[in-house]
Amino acid sequence: MDYLAQIETQASLLRTAALKAGPDAPVPSCPEWTVLKLVRHIAEVHTWAAQAVVTAPEAGRPEWPKSPRDFDEVFPWWDNGLSLLLERLRSTPADRPAWTFDKTSRAAFWSRRQAHETSIHRLDAELAIGHELPALVFDPEFAADGIDEYLTVLVARRVELGFPVSATGRLLVHAADAGRTWQVGLTAGEPLVVTGVQDAAFDEDATIAGTADAIYRALYVRPSHAIVSGDRTLLEGLPRP
Repeated sequence: MDYLAQIETQASLLRTAALKAGPDAPVPSCPEWTVLKLVRHIAEVHTWAAQAVVTAPEAGRPEWPKSPRDFDEVFPWWDNGLSLLLERLRSTPADRPAWTFDKTSRAAFWSRRQAHETSIHRLDAELAIGHELPALVFDPEFAADGIDEYLTVLVARRVELGFPVSATGRLLVHAADAGRTWQVGLTAGEPLVVTGVQDAAFDEDATIAGTADAIYRALYVRPSHAIVSGDRTLLEGLPRP
């Protein structure tokens, strides 16, 4: 998958939507955020990730940057950070050791992470314009990859940061158009147990099904047409982004 192309495309769409919405427009999917806050956030994330790509694992978490507070000034600052991120991701070997918040500690982590970070915030910027999102935004392969990253990487990170799994049960995640299924075991206060091969003996307590796009958005608590059946508290028990 070409994650760098996704970063470029999603960042461009985010920028266009943010400029159309204006700095003071509220972001419905991120309570208490304005578009200015959203743009400052993604600018800081890209700049920070660019540093993480070239930071050795033993050096620890890079210092968080601070973007300009003015709407007009933050865009060129973001452009510099995004360009640096893309340049470093292109020039750094994927298997080079780097600081990450998963167990791989490899530079390749950041291509995937930033592709999905940017895509979700692109949705936020478009929601700030006030338009309803189309039923399908992301292609099945990319959205399914985002589902997988959320379940296998981001939930573990949220738990690490002090947001534990708060429900117990078995959740089946089925993205029909991507041909992928995840069986998720939840135990309150414990790590998720995620498997990607459907086991006929898996007796789920809840199911979330639909297109990969719909499930991807639902897991990130964005507007979605995913169908949830059974015990809805299992979905709510996942640490949310």
